[in-house]
Amino acid sequence: MEKSVNFEFHDYIQEVLNLQEVDAASYSPLVLAYIGDCIYDLIIKTMIISRGNKQVHKLHEETSRFVQASTQSLMMRKMQEHLTEEEHAVYRRGRNAKSVSPAKNQSITDYRRATGFEALLGYLYLKKEYQRVMDLVKIGLDSLDEEYFEQK
Repeated sequence: MEKSVNFEFHDYIQEVLNLQEVDAASYSPLVLAYIGDCIYDLIIKTMIISRGNKQVHKLHEETSRFVQASTQSLMMRKMQEHLTEEEHAVYRRGRNAKSVSPAKNQSITDYRRATGFEALLGYLYLKKEYQRVMDLVKIGLDSLDEEYFEQK
């Protein structure tokens, strides 16, 4: 007999792989940023491919503009005014975490702010607060204008 329960994607992953529930607050900020990077990348790639079928190289170029640290940093500056105290604390933990690898072609400020951004998204994802993830990403994306991308 097939289950008739409507699962969220994360719940479905947990069920199929028989994974334990996790406490998002127990993870280090860099682990949160690790999963947050994946979640943000998936959101952006989903957005980019919805614009039409293109060569993979073109898709990669478009995606790269959104996922680089300087863009995430710019988005985070706008998102900060919309964060709860809990979210701001997670962001700060991520921003202040000491990374093993140095920033590549990015300022250290942008790199740290982007790490905080990714940590926040990872935290919200692990807490299954998917709507909040999307609300914050949308705020960040809406803060970007075409002039920003023309400069890139």
